[in-house]
Amino acid sequence: MRLNVILAFFILLFSFAAYKVFDLSVNQYSFFSEVAANQKSYGTSDSILRGEIFIKDGFSGEPPHSFMSSGGELSTLVTNSPSSTAFDLYSRFYPEGSLASSVVGFLGFQEKVRLGQYGLEEHYEPWLSGQVGFNFLDRVGFGSNSKHGSSLISTIDKNIQFFAETKLKDLVEKWGASAGNVIIQDPKTGAILAMANYPNFDPNKYSEYSLEKFINPNIQSSFEPGSSFKTITMAAALDTNIITPETRYLDSGEVKIGTSTIRNYDLRSHGYQTMTNVLEKSINTGAIFAMRQTGHDKFLEYIERFKFGKKTDIDLAGEVSGDIKNLYTKREINFVTASFGQGIAITPLQLINAYSAVANGGKLMRPYVVEKIIKPDGKSIAIRPEVIGEPISPETAKIVTLMLISVIENGSIKKAIVPGYKIAGKTGTAQEAKSEGGYSDFFIHNLVGFGPAEDPRFTILVKLDRPKGVETAAVSLADTFGDIARFLINYYGIPPSQ
Repeated sequence: MRLNVILAFFILLFSFAAYKVFDLSVNQYSFFSEVAANQKSYGTSDSILRGEIFIKDGFSGEPPHSFMSSGGELSTLVTNSPSSTAFDLYSRFYPEGSLASSVVGFLGFQEKVRLGQYGLEEHYEPWLSGQVGFNFLDRVGFGSNSKHGSSLISTIDKNIQFFAETKLKDLVEKWGASAGNVIIQDPKTGAILAMANYPNFDPNKYSEYSLEKFINPNIQSSFEPGSSFKTITMAAALDTNIITPETRYLDSGEVKIGTSTIRNYDLRSHGYQTMTNVLEKSINTGAIFAMRQTGHDKFLEYIERFKFGKKTDIDLAGEVSGDIKNLYTKREINFVTASFGQGIAITPLQLINAYSAVANGGKLMRPYVVEKIIKPDGKSIAIRPEVIGEPISPETAKIVTLMLISVIENGSIKKAIVPGYKIAGKTGTAQEAKSEGGYSDFFIHNLVGFGPAEDPRFTILVKLDRPKGVETAAVSLADTFGDIARFLINYYGIPPSQ
């Protein structure tokens, strides 16, 4: 009897093994052929529940229990719901609709494979789809056969994101602009607290939108920043100890370069001015003076130190590097225009990250959007803040900060003042560059700054494309920048310093 049982067991085991060999060689031939042909082709199997994405909801620490039980500390930004279609077990659901849509992206199709497209859905596709840590035995039926991808906890704060999007929509509509952007960053860590674009899209209905709506201009489009870049020019000159904030020069209103004449934006000459006055009044000839004192090679070196012309390596899909190649021609005219932010192209993220370095004592951080990956087994991977450079010294950062405070308090953007707090910032207004060369009749406005200046908790960038009926960023953006700064100060409960 015992022999018969043992014999039956081995016959059953042999039959199962024979079936698996047949299944692997015949039934699953196409699967393994595809894996062999493209080892990096990720996709969400309909047997794997895709990981979810969570955002903070006014809570900065760790949830007391399971990360899935947020208790108001985390909000679900992306989840799954039962599918109504015959070919899928579930559908991707975005309960917050268009909130942070350009950060999130969506789950779409590539041929017959479901793939994350744009934003977090694309960048973290291997994690969300369950392909990272993929167990061969799971796929062939001998393993634990996990049915879950990893989930993400984002640095985005729901309340800050909502406020930023609301203010941005109002701003774009007020000035009849074609588009607008807002980024809010923690300068000490590089964490992105909000990243907003308008117009945006609802990822639940992504098929109803044209492709350009999915582009995140904060990382996927570059622009000429104009005078907000004068902060970088001044930081370079100060860090080389060539000038001080009190260094004076004579502004004649224009600078001639060969057959070209560069003038101040207001077409005025201001006489003797200090370097602080140059930033306060946004004088082009003063930026040229500071650049020339620094020298071409050193000026380019500092631009590279701030990582302009290179990707920041933020954890979002599709980032572009901008374009500073004009400076490698060594032509004087290119350095002159770059000193006040024209002739070079940068992304909004690169610009705010540079200002965050000033706020952070000269340390440049890698920006990031995900702070934790939660694996299916409950173990987590924390994303740590990373210093990627120190473009200027702490002493220079303090000096530049004081100069930017003076810009807010004594310049043309007093509406950005928050009573009781020191806010540092600078505007930029530049003609829109054409892709084929030259400039259009449209302008791009931006304002970048941080606060409270003594111990910065946030850096803010506000950008407006093609506004109508307003000439300068000082007029178009100061109110919105100030509103966001006041909101953040109240939200964090930061006590006044004066």
